[in-house]
Amino acid sequence: METALNADHVKEISKLLEENSVGNASLTDIMQLAETMAQTFKGLYAELDTTIFEDFQDIASEIAEMKADIADLRPGELRQQKIPEAGKELDAVVKSTENATDAIMTAAEDIMGADTSDSEAYVELVNGKMIEIFEACSFQDITGQRISKVVKTLNFIDERVNALIERLKMTDLVDTDHKETSEEKRDREQILHGPQFDGVGVDQSDVDALLNSGNGGSSQDDIDNLFD
Repeated sequence: METALNADHVKEISKLLEENSVGNASLTDIMQLAETMAQTFKGLYAELDTTIFEDFQDIASEIAEMKADIADLRPGELRQQKIPEAGKELDAVVKSTENATDAIMTAAEDIMGADTSDSEAYVELVNGKMIEIFEACSFQDITGQRISKVVKTLNFIDERVNALIERLKMTDLVDTDHKETSEEKRDREQILHGPQFDGVGVDQSDVDALLNSGNGGSSQDDIDNLFD
């Protein structure tokens, strides 16, 4: 913020001070000096007021834009609608998967334990149980739709949070090191020992090749190497 005194007023004040000492100055001279100084500082303060007003106007604009960005995030909708709905969708996926698994396992057990002495009755039972298995497998379509809705919610949150971080110039804070908690470590290790993504982990062909190798058996090191 830069301000400047009126050059003409400064020269006039200097001239008055040079021409009149304190003892020789008349009331008229003093009044003239006071008026000149008042006019000088009036311009200075006016310029200061304008500059400060513009600065506060910029701050107000930044705050307004920040409020708009936060409003775009729609925190109320996230908290009251989208996140609870995503949780319900995932609960429904778990329940549907559980019910389908139970139905398939029950049908398979009924087939395995059926009496094969009556071939016609056995065929009829197997056909009926196979239909039950096919019907149970249809859960995949519904669960796929539910999971897609959850993914959309996560993408919605991700896009708006990233936009807010970029708007607030917080990208440096996002990259700060995070110390892994014991709970996070446990969850990560459970995922590592759980189902793998496509192309990740041990392929069945690798296991078959190891078991069928003609080296008289596989050592523990060979087995461990599959999982490294």
